[in-house]
Amino acid sequence: MKLRLKNTPEQVELVRAMGSREGSVAKEATEAFAAFIGPVVNKVLMQASTASAVYTDLPFDEDDSPSIPLDLYNDQGQGHVTTWSQSVAGGLPTSSVEGFSELKVATYRLDSAVSFLKRYARRARLDVVSKGVERMANEILVKQERNAWAVVLKALADKASTNLVSVDPTTVAFSLDYLNQLVTKVKRINTSYAGGSTADAYGLTDIFVSPEVKQDIRGFAYQPVGASGGTDLPNTVRDEIYRGAGTQEIYGITIHDIVELGKGQKYNSLFTEFYPSFSAANDELIVGLDLTKDAFVRPVARQAESGGTFTAIPDDQFLARADKIGFYGFLEEGRVCIDSRAVAGIRIS
Repeated sequence: MKLRLKNTPEQVELVRAMGSREGSVAKEATEAFAAFIGPVVNKVLMQASTASAVYTDLPFDEDDSPSIPLDLYNDQGQGHVTTWSQSVAGGLPTSSVEGFSELKVATYRLDSAVSFLKRYARRARLDVVSKGVERMANEILVKQERNAWAVVLKALADKASTNLVSVDPTTVAFSLDYLNQLVTKVKRINTSYAGGSTADAYGLTDIFVSPEVKQDIRGFAYQPVGASGGTDLPNTVRDEIYRGAGTQEIYGITIHDIVELGKGQKYNSLFTEFYPSFSAANDELIVGLDLTKDAFVRPVARQAESGGTFTAIPDDQFLARADKIGFYGFLEEGRVCIDSRAVAGIRIS
């Protein structure tokens, strides 16, 4: 994720003022700069995050205690439902069985701080200031992503016996047959909860795959029709894949590739922690989601003063003799899965 400050006279003047040795001038400038970068970082976090496509935001006022009315978010309407969440950042997501009442959600603070010498500000080194803000945003983003996907993967692992399709490839790493099986699996999961009715039988909307699986999908464009082990597709579909450097959709299902998935990668290793029979080094994992359900919710605190969800403030730990300037940024959020029917997957051994 890249952040760049525009080289305008106003911004140059503001950055120079932050490096002033006059305390009141530097203080006013750093406060103005912090107020400026807060909304910018928040917007970038939403655009760069893969989890933003999965979770629905549930804003709440800071210092409040967020809750979710399960009877409105889950269409079963009676009995109990299993939810997954974590009480601390980086902690193990745990499942709990809840009745159809108000679910209190634990939230946690994600923060980051950066600092640099004031002489860079006095010289109007916008590149250094930009890198500092970029570093702060990236640290928040990494923490956000890990916590968000931990809840998704934990929910999938706990429901692996019913929600995970296991395949053993023979000639190709990824086949449309695997995806076809997953579509049927998701349909059956939903109708079983709905008592056999198709009224609540939602379907698969998105899959998240590794770059290697996306490579196999791009390969559909040049596999010979009728070849052994190949994937037979109409020429119009092959042309679309070729011209678009890989299709973004199959069977109406949106495809997202993320680098953390793949053999030996971070999310594979995380899934192994939750589901030990899965081999992080040898197995591929495809995560399928039904995003029509709003099953993944992100309670996020709305700050009283700024009205935003990400807050940046000047870091006041530096004395004058340090000749340094710093910023501290934070947000408070939680991640929760309230319906396991929305997550399924393919394990390619």
